[in-house]
Amino acid sequence: MSSHAPAHEDAHEAHHGHSHGHEAAHGTLKSYVIGFVLSVILTAIPFWMVMADVFDNHAVTAAWIMGLGAIQIVVHMVFFLHMNPRSEGGWTMMALIFTLLLVAIALSGSLWVMHHLNTNMMPMSPEMMKNMP
Repeated sequence: MSSHAPAHEDAHEAHHGHSHGHEAAHGTLKSYVIGFVLSVILTAIPFWMVMADVFDNHAVTAAWIMGLGAIQIVVHMVFFLHMNPRSEGGWTMMALIFTLLLVAIALSGSLWVMHHLNTNMMPMSPEMMKNMP
C-alpha cells in the first residue's frame, strides 16, 4: 500500500502545484484598464482621421492607419497577452518572431508577384475584353 502513496502524491502535486511552467505574471486591473484605454484611443484616432478627412492624400491616411494598427498590435500583446522576453522562458517571443517572419515573407512575396504580373501583363482594350471567352 505504501507503493501507491508516492504516485498519488506526485499526481496530486502535479495537479495542484503552482509550478506549471508559466513564468509570465498575470495582469492587474490597472494594466487591463491601461490596455483598454490605449486600444480605444488607437481605434478612435484612425476613425477620426478618415471621417474628418484630415489628410488630402489617401496614401498618407492609409500609412498612418497602418502605423497606428501596428502600435495597437503591440499594445494588445503586452497588456492582454502578457508577452515579454521572460514569459515561457522566451519561447512565446521566439514564436512571435517566427510568425512575423513568415507573415513578412508571405506578404512581400505576394506583393512582388502582383507587381510583377501588373508590369508584365499586356494591356487589354475594351474591344479585346468583349472578345474574351
